[in-house]
Amino acid sequence: MSKQFDVIVIGGGPGGYIAAIRAAQLGFNTACIDEWKNANDGPAPGGTCTNVGCIPSKALLQSSEHFEHAGHAFADHGIDIKGLSLNLPQMLARKSTVIKQNNDGILYLLKKNKVTFFHGRGSFVKGDAAGYEIKVAGKTEESITGKHIILATGSNARELPGAAFDEKLILSNTGALAIDTVPKTLGVIGAGVIGLEMGSVWRRLGAEVTVLEALPAFLGAVDDQIAKEAAKLFAKQGLSISLGVKIGAITAGKKDVTVEYTDVKGEAKKAVFDKLIISIGRTPNTIGLNAEGVGLQLDERGFINVDGECKTNLANVWAVGDVVRGPMLAHKAEEEGVAVAERIAGQHGHVNFNTIPWVIYTSPEIAWVGKTEQQLKAEGVAYKAGTFPFLANGRARALGDTSGMVKFLADAKSDEILGVHIIGPMASELISEAVVAMEFRASAEDIARICHAHPSLSEATKEAALAVDKRSLNF
Repeated sequence: MSKQFDVIVIGGGPGGYIAAIRAAQLGFNTACIDEWKNANDGPAPGGTCTNVGCIPSKALLQSSEHFEHAGHAFADHGIDIKGLSLNLPQMLARKSTVIKQNNDGILYLLKKNKVTFFHGRGSFVKGDAAGYEIKVAGKTEESITGKHIILATGSNARELPGAAFDEKLILSNTGALAIDTVPKTLGVIGAGVIGLEMGSVWRRLGAEVTVLEALPAFLGAVDDQIAKEAAKLFAKQGLSISLGVKIGAITAGKKDVTVEYTDVKGEAKKAVFDKLIISIGRTPNTIGLNAEGVGLQLDERGFINVDGECKTNLANVWAVGDVVRGPMLAHKAEEEGVAVAERIAGQHGHVNFNTIPWVIYTSPEIAWVGKTEQQLKAEGVAYKAGTFPFLANGRARALGDTSGMVKFLADAKSDEILGVHIIGPMASELISEAVVAMEFRASAEDIARICHAHPSLSEATKEAALAVDKRSLNF
């Protein structure tokens, strides 16, 4: 007889393991199934985020930034370094250690919260509102049954037709995080979050990086003013970014990759790279789920159809994270996971898509929440804007990083904050104040009247809020 559970979560990434823990905290007998493996074929929960995404990329971004600072910025601080060299194997080993620490931490949390963990691939066998039979295919195969099923199976890197990932020359985010020798030339197709972050890592370590982007505008989802500032700063750093590119044939040789493309002027171009990263988005992962076997509805792009509460067309089957509509962000998946567990318990789980922050962890960092100026113009919303540069912030000067700015957008009549956009040091941390403010429908004046520590980077947010009404005290 199969084991019986109140809730079974398929997928142990940010949405999955968080959903499982919250369900267990609410008193449900809960199971979590995840198939990620470590180097020893042991369990490695955390999904793409922990294993080949958010966590390892931030580890390499931090290490590569230290390396660049040691070579170019420390001298300004009176720190002289002679004979600086890169120990790439150690850098990659540290990244692996960080991943394992997170894997182990998730396993500990699941155990602490009495979630039964199954290592393997979960798929539907049969079922209805009375309960669903789930097959777990791991080292052994077993069957479990659950009243409620939460699908959190994540996403996969999207391939370009004719350029399959071999993770040696043509790389997804997985291969981009594991290059064992700094390439002399590195091509990146796609100027999104992954492309810019990975391009930044390897540029800092010595690669000549060329980014090819199909869209005519750089960082189209970002506020125009912030995107233009970012483009200027990345070009100054040495990232070569070409927009409006049409990719043609991609040919992998024995030691390099040739990319044929047409530039924005329509001229045929050809570039040869030691390595090529393809980062053109991600596709929902429903492979092997046996969705068709139980009648689970997918849309034309392969996403699981859900309503506003993350319910699928099947009774008591829910889906969260990258495998459903909405931004493919780990923290969005976490919010949905908690909300679904609470809805199963009869509570009112809450996710506000308007206050989900976005971050690009380049240097400078880029972070934003809410509407961009171009969106407000397109929607015909009357607004006020205020900006403040980090160049005029004392803490930024002391840090030696004065690039970028903070930008506030507020309703012209009510002064309610409609969007906040930051490019500069610690933007990923500073954006949280804006998220809290917007969640409580604060005005720009509310932020302006809050006492901020001096000296701090957060003073720039206060000054930007003051600038909405042209009252900045320092600029």
